[in-house]
Amino acid sequence: MKKQIITGLFAALAVVTSAQSFTEWRNPEVNAVNRAPMHTNYFAYESEEAARAGAKEHSSRFMTLNGTWKFFWVKDADARPTDFWKPGFNDKGWSDMPVPGVWELYGFGDPIYVNVGYAWRNQFKNNPPEVPVVNNHVGSYRREIVVPADWKGKDIIAHFGSVTSNMYLWVNGKYVGYSEDSKLEAEFDLTSYLKPGQENLIAFQVFRWCDGTYLEDQDFFRYSGVGRDCYLYARDKKRIEDIRVTPDLDTDYKNGTLRVTVSLKGNGNTTLELSDAEGRQVATAAVRGNGTALMNLDNPHKWTAETPYLYTLRATLQGSNEVIPVKVGFRKIELKDSQILVNGQPVLFKGANRHEMDPDYGYVVSRERMIQDIQIMKRFNLNAVRTCHYPDNNLWYDLCDQYGIYVVAEANIESHGMGYGESTLAKRADYKKAHMERNQRNIQRGFNHPSIIFWSLGNEAGYGPNFEAAYDWVKAEDPSRACQYEQAGVKGKTDIYCPMYAGYGWCEDYSKNADYKKPLIQCEYAHAMGNSEGGFKEYWDLVRKYPKFQGGFIWDFVDQSVRWTGKNGKMIYAYGGDFNRFDASDINFCDNGLISPDRVPNPHMYEVGRIYQSIWTTPADLQRGEINVFNENFFRDLSAYYLEWEMLKDGKVMRSGRVDDLDVAPQQTAKIKLDLGATCQCAEWLLNVSYKLKNREGLLPAGHIVAKNQLTLNAYQAPAMDLRNVELSNVEVTVPAVQENDYNYLIISGETFRMEFNKHTGYLTKYEVNGQNMIKEGEALTPNFWRAPTDNDFGANLHRKYIVWKNPEIKLISFNQRTENKQVIVEAAYELSKVSAALNLTYVINNNGAVKVTQKMIADKNAKVANLFRFGVQLPMPRSFETVEYYGRGPVENYIDRNHCSDLGIYRQSVSEQFYPYIRPQENGTKTDIRWWKMLDAAGNGIEVVATAPFSASALHYTIESLDEGWSKQQGHSQEVEEADLTNLCIDKVQAGLGCEDSWGRIARPEYQVPYADYEFTFILTPVRHSIEIE
Repeated sequence: MKKQIITGLFAALAVVTSAQSFTEWRNPEVNAVNRAPMHTNYFAYESEEAARAGAKEHSSRFMTLNGTWKFFWVKDADARPTDFWKPGFNDKGWSDMPVPGVWELYGFGDPIYVNVGYAWRNQFKNNPPEVPVVNNHVGSYRREIVVPADWKGKDIIAHFGSVTSNMYLWVNGKYVGYSEDSKLEAEFDLTSYLKPGQENLIAFQVFRWCDGTYLEDQDFFRYSGVGRDCYLYARDKKRIEDIRVTPDLDTDYKNGTLRVTVSLKGNGNTTLELSDAEGRQVATAAVRGNGTALMNLDNPHKWTAETPYLYTLRATLQGSNEVIPVKVGFRKIELKDSQILVNGQPVLFKGANRHEMDPDYGYVVSRERMIQDIQIMKRFNLNAVRTCHYPDNNLWYDLCDQYGIYVVAEANIESHGMGYGESTLAKRADYKKAHMERNQRNIQRGFNHPSIIFWSLGNEAGYGPNFEAAYDWVKAEDPSRACQYEQAGVKGKTDIYCPMYAGYGWCEDYSKNADYKKPLIQCEYAHAMGNSEGGFKEYWDLVRKYPKFQGGFIWDFVDQSVRWTGKNGKMIYAYGGDFNRFDASDINFCDNGLISPDRVPNPHMYEVGRIYQSIWTTPADLQRGEINVFNENFFRDLSAYYLEWEMLKDGKVMRSGRVDDLDVAPQQTAKIKLDLGATCQCAEWLLNVSYKLKNREGLLPAGHIVAKNQLTLNAYQAPAMDLRNVELSNVEVTVPAVQENDYNYLIISGETFRMEFNKHTGYLTKYEVNGQNMIKEGEALTPNFWRAPTDNDFGANLHRKYIVWKNPEIKLISFNQRTENKQVIVEAAYELSKVSAALNLTYVINNNGAVKVTQKMIADKNAKVANLFRFGVQLPMPRSFETVEYYGRGPVENYIDRNHCSDLGIYRQSVSEQFYPYIRPQENGTKTDIRWWKMLDAAGNGIEVVATAPFSASALHYTIESLDEGWSKQQGHSQEVEEADLTNLCIDKVQAGLGCEDSWGRIARPEYQVPYADYEFTFILTPVRHSIEIE
């Protein structure tokens, strides 16, 4: 015994001596000193009543450390204070810092955003484990607290939820310990350091960078400080130290078992009680000492993302008042026949990656914000989330358990900046311990969450023996779940083939190849940067076609930008490069979200929500009013929903109805008959079918639309483009007057209109009706082949590859007019020498001021010319034309490859609301499949546009030039772009798609491109007067 005491004393002295050397932050094999072992996420309450309430913040065993701390910041690590932890230290001149809180958002240093490469990449060459001293900011914290006197005799544990990048801890002048891994909690036993009932000094120090930072090169904002809640909690000396639950189902997926493993500090028997969601006891068991109990349950409610039913297990150690509640979901995860099965079903993962990010608080994400995120996921039919690329706040998993979200739980490992070759840390022995610990602690902490379906070993960190060892440990520790790692590819150690940004062709080839045995679930796909997600449906056409392809996780859920004040004093969402001229930056590559930083759905989120829906309507026999309803859910029928339908004739609702009882089993199709009534061939007839919740369900209100489809009963027929004169009874048609004697202008006029064509350009420069000009003074109706490049366009370099179309040098070579059939015809012929094409503009003008415009381009079949962004015209109008009314797809913006969520209908909107403020200015606001489009002023006067076929259009108070950053990105922000004193109307035969395969090279699918070729576009502009909205 004496020898053991002496040995322990020497070990303790060794730890203290080592700690005082401050070498831990540069030693990859020392990731913790005196840190408590990780355990599953639970809280031990003082009574059964407190445990049933389940709010640890109200427990007498809980004491928050959140709040205001004294704080001192230094720029360079070697300037940090070394004696601040002493009780008598004078901190009167120190600043205040909230905990949790990240320094950069409180004026200490600047935020940094980089994607690949570490935050120091502009000033320091990678040399692991060494990190810079210069610019390695260090924050020192001090706070005095009074620990409850009645905690005397108990063990007192400190919980620091998330500290970046590391922390050294002192209590009452004594060194306690050290921790790395900024995204998992560090807990320390402070029992021997604290004095209950008295004031106690807690001090800790945090480095911006340490050796562990080499494993934290995630694609996100690099902040420093405390990111999650911190608190103390008290435990009985004799207690349950850890508890693990492993639910399972029998081979018929009917009856359940629950394996409960208990680890104790001390001895005793543990009583287990399992209750259902209504609080009724359904099973009991006991565990003797450190051991395991098996609880059986006949036909329990099953947990899935569709049916997130939770039981509650309460564990009580004999002789202790502590009660530990654990939520339990009965479900079974299997790999069979190249598929992942949940409760025997090959579910589809309709997922997204989600960073923990808030526009005002950075890494500090409130409970309310988390619930908001899950509500949005549910609203838009997302059923899965990947915690990219680190473990999330414990509360996030609790909420996913509660509301039903499948989770890929990822370890805090990404060493992207070291590359994937021989320099990868995955092959370095000195970083093996860190790879293992980060994975081990992730599993040890999250083990009890039913929402966690897969473990993920990390992200973009190369491949090597460190990951192979981690995989082996994870599979041995938890055989009940799948384990994945993207860099393992097809042949490495991973249960799932989970590539990033695999294209359509590769996904299909893999899915068809019987030699590939692993399920295909993309860990990242459909890069949602800026105006994106074109072609998203085509990915899901493949998912729904091939059993092996089970979905994926969109990159990513939320734009990461921080709320900031821009150059002109306006609020902007800032991104990399906005903060100083020196730090590394990957510009706005942090903004790839389905939603904005403030959680406003970006327009492309609506497309995702439609494609991710789980109820689908297709025609059966529409003439008889019969439709097919397919229930894509795997575990629930459609009894919770009702069906609403409405019939539209040329965009106007003519009839509607409702079906309350939907008897459609999971994965089944049922035929439903609707009383549609008669239609005619004289108009376009459409059938809208939507499915709504009968009652509130979780975070979704009663009446929420969970799915919607639009079917065509009678197809659209474009109007004849035979522009006729307006004839009145007993009134002779007056031919428009032609005035040619002006040197600069050809003037065409009638009783109520006047048009002027510039003879030097051939363009229509004035279009005046009843004294009101439809064209802004100094502007003209001009051909248009360009758009303000989207982020995907920039990534593929299209703004340079297509540059010839920005100014193709349109040269007028002939201009003439003639009168035929009492109408004036104006013809202008152009040469486009830079694109080896000829262009003709023909205007036919009737007696009422309507004009038929035909723009025709003849391409040189032997020339090699870049694709176009669009083929159409732009018409700058006075700003007073503020109302848009149209019959086409809406209400949100949509594009040729992203319009499946946009139903045809008649929409009336303001021009101001057409603009969507993507974080970086770019093309936006377009609508497709337009039958007719009106631009109106406050009196309802303006013009109407119709064309030979459905067309696309947009109307903005911005010019294309103002949204176009040119040859390179220029740190633009939508909020800083000044509105123009005009309404810019773009009318297009076609505009190129947006694409979504990635944002750094690939473009829209071929069918959505606008290749160099012959094009002809005919449309009619007709004056309208007193056009009012009619429901």
